[in-house]
Amino acid sequence: MTPKNDSGSLEKYHEKRNFSHTPEPFGEKGAEEGRGIFVVQKHAARQLHYDFRLEMDGVLKSWAVPKGPSLDPASRRLAVHVEDHPLEYADFEGTIPEGEYGAGTVMVWDRGYWEPVGDADEGYAKGNLKFSLRGERLHGSWALVRMKGRAGWEQGKENWLLIKERDGEARAGAEGEIVLRMPGSVLTGRSMEEIEAAGD
Repeated sequence: MTPKNDSGSLEKYHEKRNFSHTPEPFGEKGAEEGRGIFVVQKHAARQLHYDFRLEMDGVLKSWAVPKGPSLDPASRRLAVHVEDHPLEYADFEGTIPEGEYGAGTVMVWDRGYWEPVGDADEGYAKGNLKFSLRGERLHGSWALVRMKGRAGWEQGKENWLLIKERDGEARAGAEGEIVLRMPGSVLTGRSMEEIEAAGD
């Protein structure tokens, strides 16, 4: 299930961080044939967003989703492809200090396992990656679809769309806004304010 066409690299992740100041894990590249974990982290940085991460090629391929995932198939969520993160990042919950890259509070909002539908190498390369999720909050069929001709939050980053497929797990309208209905951490049960106050 691990795409080889875009080999995972942590070089950009390491370059952007001072690990003597940030509590984020340094991390090393993991085994290419991993367990297929996924994690969604709520991140109150310069802009509140949700980091959607899939284990691929020994790293966590990562997309910043400004509005977070929606269970409504009609609500296609912008997902900006960002640098790969180490697998250890899936358990990171705490506060990145002011002055550091991504400064702000990070919560583990959901986690579990993912499985590609069809060939993951081909889907990722073509920018049409279909998969199923078995998380504590997110389930069923999803897709990440790369957009054309639009820059991301920062120059050189790709814009994708995170889309819930129509299945038994889909919900329309307000019922689909799961990030609003379930705001707390699946790791510790804490709110963002409690995580920040704890000074992890």
